[in-house]
Amino acid sequence: MTNLQHKIDFVAIISVDRANANGDPLNGNRPRTDYNGFGEMSDVCIKRKIRNRMQDLGQRVFVQSEERCDDGFDSLSERAADTMKGIKNRDEYATLACSKWIDVRSFGQVFAFKDTKGMSVGVRGPVSLHQAVSVSPIEIESMQITKSVNGEKGSRDKRTSDTMGTKHFVRFGIYVIKGAINVQLAEKTGFSQEDADIIKECLRTLFVNDASSARPEGSMEVKRLYWWEHNCKDGQYSSAKVHRSVKITAKDDVDIPETFDDYEIQLEELPGLEPEILDGI
Repeated sequence: MTNLQHKIDFVAIISVDRANANGDPLNGNRPRTDYNGFGEMSDVCIKRKIRNRMQDLGQRVFVQSEERCDDGFDSLSERAADTMKGIKNRDEYATLACSKWIDVRSFGQVFAFKDTKGMSVGVRGPVSLHQAVSVSPIEIESMQITKSVNGEKGSRDKRTSDTMGTKHFVRFGIYVIKGAINVQLAEKTGFSQEDADIIKECLRTLFVNDASSARPEGSMEVKRLYWWEHNCKDGQYSSAKVHRSVKITAKDDVDIPETFDDYEIQLEELPGLEPEILDGI
């Protein structure tokens, strides 16, 4: 494994076409928005998708979703106990966790389970992610749906009532994911250059194997990924300045953007720092 030597910043541009990018459970699972009508995806949602892609790429992941469990453990506590059996030293605990699970050494993790017998271990990861926000306010559509089969057994000659429901989706939107990888924290968790390459590939292919009824195949797509590798540990520019160098605006003759081509993308030049630009899959 090669030690990470240079700070990394990244920006991913994704499109959402008649899909629910990230439902809000406190608002009837409607797509998340802020008070100004801009769409949002939580950093937790994005990390879940990255973890899923890590598993697809053959990496060991600590925080697994139930339907993607690949080691037979029903909880994080059981997964941790199986690996950390008998370890009482916090540093040793953290080091072993980071060496085994890529998501722990990437995003960090708090281990505060009963099996630690009062010992709480915190790992601070080098990969940080912002909430993704849409470039323009989004338009949310709602569709009334019914389930036209018997959900419960009724009388012999009588069918039970159809089950009613509502499906919400974003008509169209362009969202921007921003993030960075900190070298100093990478040194503490053992996050390597090879791990950074895996993060890059996960972002580029973020929606592979992610289809559902809320996100039909092809409805969410990574359009472009900007990947900056600085020439030093602390970075030639601040992450805020690097992220702001990607400017996305709706074209002047477009009232309501409906496709990716309705937007104009400009990359502000940062002397001495050129991004690698990749198309999504």
